[in-house]
Amino acid sequence: MKLIFAIVGGDDSQAVSRALMKAGFFATKLASTGSFLSAGNTTFLVCVENHLVEAVIDIIRSKSQKRRRLVPSNASLGGEGFPVEVEVGGATIFVTDVERFEKV
Repeated sequence: MKLIFAIVGGDDSQAVSRALMKAGFFATKLASTGSFLSAGNTTFLVCVENHLVEAVIDIIRSKSQKRRRLVPSNASLGGEGFPVEVEVGGATIFVTDVERFEKV
């Protein structure tokens, strides 16, 4: 079995959640925050058999879109500055082995 950690931008969280449920995958959702822009994210935890990993990743990829956004140049420091364009959104995905999985 594999555990998929998928950190998804807040704008795409609902679409990813609906698509995973529609495909029959169960996910635990955790609210999370990115460090660069302090933007809200959702971290999905999905445990699946090895052969289903790519199906889950394909769903997340199809529903997570990268976007360009103008932010103050020193937004990561909490200040204001001239606007710069950065890429936001998309998903960061980690896949790890699971030694044991139980639903009780």
